[in-house]
Amino acid sequence: MAAAGTEAPTLIDRVTNISDFIWGGTWNGEALPWLSIGGQPIPPMTLILLGIGMWIMIGLKFYPIRNLGSSIKGLFASRKGEGDGEISPFAALSTALSGQVGTGNLAGVATAITLGGPGAIFWMWITALVGMALAFAEGSLAIRYREKTSDGVYRGGPMSYIMMGLGKKYTWLAILFCLGTLFSALVTGNSIQANAVADGMNELFGIEEWLGGLIVAILVFIVIIGGIKSIGGVAEKVIPFMAGAYIIMAIIALILNFGDLPATFGLIFHGAFNTQAATGGFLGAAIMLAIRAGVARGLFSNEAGQGSTPIAHAVAQTNDPEQQGRMAMLGTFIDTIVICTMTALVMLTVKGDFTAGTEVVQHAWNSDLEGFAMTSGAFAAAFPFEIASVPLGTLIASLALILFVFTTLLTWSYYGERAITFIYDRVPGSTRGGEKVLHMIWRVLWCVVIFVGASQDLTLVWRLGDISNAAMALPNLLALALLSGVVFKLAQGDKTAGEDHHADTPEEPNEY
Repeated sequence: MAAAGTEAPTLIDRVTNISDFIWGGTWNGEALPWLSIGGQPIPPMTLILLGIGMWIMIGLKFYPIRNLGSSIKGLFASRKGEGDGEISPFAALSTALSGQVGTGNLAGVATAITLGGPGAIFWMWITALVGMALAFAEGSLAIRYREKTSDGVYRGGPMSYIMMGLGKKYTWLAILFCLGTLFSALVTGNSIQANAVADGMNELFGIEEWLGGLIVAILVFIVIIGGIKSIGGVAEKVIPFMAGAYIIMAIIALILNFGDLPATFGLIFHGAFNTQAATGGFLGAAIMLAIRAGVARGLFSNEAGQGSTPIAHAVAQTNDPEQQGRMAMLGTFIDTIVICTMTALVMLTVKGDFTAGTEVVQHAWNSDLEGFAMTSGAFAAAFPFEIASVPLGTLIASLALILFVFTTLLTWSYYGERAITFIYDRVPGSTRGGEKVLHMIWRVLWCVVIFVGASQDLTLVWRLGDISNAAMALPNLLALALLSGVVFKLAQGDKTAGEDHHADTPEEPNEY
C-alpha cells in the first residue's frame, strides 16, 4: 500500500518514468550519477543511436557525405525500375518518406526548440548526417537480403536481413523486432497520427473528431486494400507535391523576412556552442540541453535506425543494394536537413504579434505557443491574410499536417502488415493463402484503430510511443552493428557481400 499522504503511481506515471529514462536519461525525475555529466542526464537511446551511427559512418569512410551530390543528381533517374521488385526505387523512397514525414517535421521541431533553444537545430543537422549512414545501411541490406514468396512477390526489411544475413539462430531477434514494430505501428504509426489528422480537420472544417476519424479510416482503407503497389502509387504522387509545396511556401516566408535570416543562423550556431552555465547547472549545460533536444527530435522525425524505412525500400525494383542505400539516405536528408530546417527557420525568423505570459514578443519560438501551434502561428504571421476567417499561413500548415499524417497512416499500415506476417510465418503450416487472409484482417483492424484513436486522449499514448520506438529500434540497431561489415562491402559495389543463410521450409517464404 502507498504510505499515508502519498498517492500510488498511476499507469501514466510508470510509463512516463520508463520513457524519460530511455529518451531523457532520468529516473523518477532525477539524473542518474552513472548516466550524467555535471548533473545533466545522458539519454541511453541517444548514446546507442549515435554510437552505432558513427561506427557505420566511419566504416563507410563518410560515404553518405561524399556521395550526397551524385545521389541527388540520380534521384529522378530512379523513377523507372530496372530489376526485381514491386515498385520503382523512387516510389519506394516516396513510400518511406511518407512514413518519415509527419508530426515530427511540424510539431517535433517546435518541441526541440522549446527544450533546447535554437541551438538544438544544429544538433538536429548533425544527427541527420549520422542518420544518413544508418539509413544507407538499412536500405542496402534491405535489397541484399530480401525474400520472395511462392507467387513471386518481393518483400523484406530488418526481419529478413536478420534471418538471411545472420542465420536462423537469430530468429529471436527478428521476432523481437516484429513485436516492437507492431507496438510502434499501432501507437505512433496509427493512434497519434489519427488524432493529429482529426484535430486538423476539426480546426479547418469544424468536423467532429469522430467523424474526421471515420472519413480518414475509409480513405485509408480504399488505398491500403491494394497493398504496397497501391500505397507506393499514392505516395509517389502525393509526397513530391506535398513536400515541394510546403518547402516553396516556407522559402517565400523566408524571402519576405530575408533581412532577419543572418540573425537566425547566429542564434542557431551560438545556441549550439553556448558554454554559459544554465541555471543550477555546470559550464556547458546549455550545450547538453541543445544536444539532447536536437538528437531526440531529429531521430523521432527521420526514423534513421528504427528499422521502418527498409521495409519500404526492400520492395524497390532494383538488384543494386548500393543504389537503394543511396535512396534511403536521401530520405533522411530530405526529411531533416530540408523539411525540418525549413520549419525551424520560419519559426525562428518570421516576426509577428506573439505573447509570452504578459509580455509581447516578436517570434513564435519565444511565445507561449507549443508544438504544432508554434509552427502554425509562425506561418500565420508570414501569411496573415485570411481565407474564410482562417489565416493563409494556418491553412498551409494545417493542410500540410493533414497530408503528411494521412500518408504516414498508409505506410505504417504496411510496416505492421509485414511484421504480423513474419510472426505468422513462424507457425508450422502457415501458407500464402493464410497470409492473404491475415493481411485483410490487419487492414480492417488498422482502420478501426484509426477511427477509435481519432478522438482519444493521447497523453498516455504519446509516452507509450516513445517506448515502442525504442523497442523497435534496439533489435534493428543490433542487427546493423552485426552486419556492418557487409554494409561496408556493399558500399564498395560488391552486390553479393556477406553470407547467405537459406533453408528450404514448407512455410512462406520457403527460404528460411
